[in-house]
Amino acid sequence: MTKILVVDDEPQILRALRINLAARHYEVAVAADGSSALRQAAAWHPDLVVLDLGLPDLDGVHVIHGLRGWTRVPIVVLSGRTGNQDKIDALDAGADDYVTKPFGVEEFLARIRAVSRRAAIAEADLTSIQIGEHTVDLAGKIISDGLRLTSTEWHILEILLRNPGKLIPQRYLLTEVWGSKHVKETHYLRQYMAQLRKKLEHDPAHPKHLITEPGMGYRYTP
Repeated sequence: MTKILVVDDEPQILRALRINLAARHYEVAVAADGSSALRQAAAWHPDLVVLDLGLPDLDGVHVIHGLRGWTRVPIVVLSGRTGNQDKIDALDAGADDYVTKPFGVEEFLARIRAVSRRAAIAEADLTSIQIGEHTVDLAGKIISDGLRLTSTEWHILEILLRNPGKLIPQRYLLTEVWGSKHVKETHYLRQYMAQLRKKLEHDPAHPKHLITEPGMGYRYTP
C-alpha cells in the first residue's frame, strides 16, 4: 500500500485529503507543521509527500530542502500561493508538482498518480547499484553473494546511494540515523563507514565509492 504524508496546517484540508486518499486505498499520515513533517518523514519513510507551503513554523520550501537532503520521495506542493516565483522556488528546491488551492479532488488525485508512476520508474534504478564487485538492490535490501548488513549499515548506505555524488554532512547522517542528541558522536560514523567499506569496497583502505570528505561528511561516488 502506498504511504502518503500530508502536511497542512488547515484541519479541514487534512481531514478531506485523509478521507479521499484512504478511500482509494492509500495509507495516510498527517502533520500540521514543518518540524513534525520532517520527523514523521524520517521515521515513517512515506512513498509520497503532499506539502503546503504556508506552515506555521517553517516555510514549505525549507521543508523541501530538508527532505531533499536525504530522500528523493516525490513531493506534491499544495498551496494557496499563486505567484509564479513561489512555484519556481518550490520546484527548484525539489518539488515534483505544484497544485494551487482551491483544487479539484479528481485533478489532485490524477497528479498523485502521475507523480507516483514517475517515481516507480526512478525506483527501478535502485535495484542494481554497483559497488566494487557487489550489486546492491536498495528496493529489496539485498546484496549479491548473500552479503548481509545490519539495519544501521543499511540506513547509512541507503542515504548515500540515494544521493549519488552528493556530499552528505556528518551532522545530517548522525541526526537521521541516531537522532539529534548524537550530532557530536562522529566516531559512530567512522566505525560504521569502516564496516561498510570492509564489506563492500575491493580495497577498504583506498575506497573508490564510499568516500570521506574530512571534517565535512561522506559521499557515494558511482
